[in-house]
Amino acid sequence: MAKKKIKKPGKNWRKFWKLGVDEWNTQFFNVSKDGELTVTEGHHIYNLHDIASKYGTPLQVIFPFILEDRLKDLIGYFQAYMKIYGYKGKFFYHYPMKVNQNKEFILPLLSEGANLEVTSANELWLVKKLWEGEKFNSKIRVLCNGPKTESYLDLIEELRGKGMNIVPIIEGPEEIERLLKYRGDIGLRVDLNIKADTHWDKKFDRFGLSEKDILDLGKMKNLKILHYHMGSQIKTQKSIFEGVKRAFGLYAQLQKTHPNLDTLDIGGGFGIPYEKKKFYTAKGVSSKIIKILKNLSDKAGIRHPNLVVEWGQYIVAPAEITIYKVLSEKIIPKANAKSWYVVDGSFMNDLKDTWAIHQKWHVIPANNMHGVLKTTWLAGSTCDSDDKYTAGGNYILLPKLHANQEQFVAVLDTGAYQDGLSSHHCLLSSPMKIVASDGMIKIARKRETADSIGKMFGWTNGIH
Repeated sequence: MAKKKIKKPGKNWRKFWKLGVDEWNTQFFNVSKDGELTVTEGHHIYNLHDIASKYGTPLQVIFPFILEDRLKDLIGYFQAYMKIYGYKGKFFYHYPMKVNQNKEFILPLLSEGANLEVTSANELWLVKKLWEGEKFNSKIRVLCNGPKTESYLDLIEELRGKGMNIVPIIEGPEEIERLLKYRGDIGLRVDLNIKADTHWDKKFDRFGLSEKDILDLGKMKNLKILHYHMGSQIKTQKSIFEGVKRAFGLYAQLQKTHPNLDTLDIGGGFGIPYEKKKFYTAKGVSSKIIKILKNLSDKAGIRHPNLVVEWGQYIVAPAEITIYKVLSEKIIPKANAKSWYVVDGSFMNDLKDTWAIHQKWHVIPANNMHGVLKTTWLAGSTCDSDDKYTAGGNYILLPKLHANQEQFVAVLDTGAYQDGLSSHHCLLSSPMKIVASDGMIKIARKRETADSIGKMFGWTNGIH
């Protein structure tokens, strides 16, 4: 096997670790003079090595200011291009709660003007609690996607009766009869007959009505929104634009018979550059979407539709990082990597997409960032052979280990989906959660104990 050549970074460690770049969502990250990972919020600097040493690992660090900054920028892009191109519709951002249901994510987004999208009765129950606690502006609109159980539909009707601006989206024919009686706006989800460049297997999409069924529906007086969703982590902007164009064609036909229809919801799926390589940007894509919709609307002679986007992963993924400590090293005789670094957490439990969809992450050291590097693979602390991260069989560059010196490893962009998917394989504890805001650190969730995990599996008050 040919010997691997490790790039010598010279003095520009910030560039080497791909930090400080807006297009890669690392603009707030830097390397200190002592070779430690930092995050800057205004005049406040958080040293991730110091934080991990103080609070222990595994550790998840949430940065609400990153959430707020990204949402303000996204809303600003769309509103600016609507003004520039003379677009007459309105823009609405709806945060899809399934991406991250933690209140430390949702409350900052609500404060910055986000509306919500839910996919289950339990998510809507959380919204109800916010509503009852008056943490929720009455102007905020809630879209209800996902299969509708009776309890889900009952809760939708209850909240509508209490004055919430809540819009159920019909996912399938079995929901039509009841939702036609709904006293409020409704939406339709269409299964677009196109293939997007994404993980999504469009060949067997079970959500939404077919394009033919949508056009064959009778008149629905309260139809307000046409919605579609093309999957997660769309790889090319071309796929995004093709979806917009095809959906608008259906929207224009429906609009002729449904004059109350005034909103196109293009769903989620906007990708982020996990691997820190060249990628499309929200600024560029938002400009093109508005230009496409304006041109198509003007050509069709209909008013410009209001626009909804549900780009959740784009907003929240960069606002959290996960930090582990290396426990031990094991030499690998013949591989792309020279050693396993065993960490004190679990990829299968904490970062489930590592195992589920072979997600590639931006993995960097949180200390010794100026040190001598070696090729490694990472192994979690469960007894499962799949509990690992190998960068797709390539390798991860990390510092050589030194006796009597702890080595911390940071995984960036972990704010999307991982909490909802997390598990307790081998009954390992989930990472502690902390929030870094305004120069202060607050513990959001303590590290789980053996007793608290045991109770999840029925082991209460000893063995009974």
